[in-house]
Amino acid sequence: MAKLVCTGAALQCSFGTTPSEFAASGTEVGAPTDVGVVSDVGTANVPPFAMCTSLANPAVAAATAAASGALTPQPCTPLLSPWTPGSTRATIDGVAALDDSSQCTCAWGGTVSVSSPGQTQTTVQ
Repeated sequence: MAKLVCTGAALQCSFGTTPSEFAASGTEVGAPTDVGVVSDVGTANVPPFAMCTSLANPAVAAATAAASGALTPQPCTPLLSPWTPGSTRATIDGVAALDDSSQCTCAWGGTVSVSSPGQTQTTVQ
């Protein structure tokens, strides 16, 4: 059973060097904190994952080329698509709630997933 993703949830990017902490822009719905929705993908919702290691990121590609091909991570600047699939049973103001099975992708090729939803009281069935 999927759990809703709340402010404080732990996120990980496949090309990021450290986890990030989610901040929902949603409404408190019986959980201890705000619950996210699938459109919560801005930097206010998903802060950078420290350093990016994706060669699709122009900054990483340039730094790596300047280092004679040695991978040179650069500061993460996530450009994310909406989370998918989102909850099929819960919506907030008409937008699908974010559950822990959802993922989003970065323009630089990374996949962002939820490693800990930050929610333990309400289960989406």
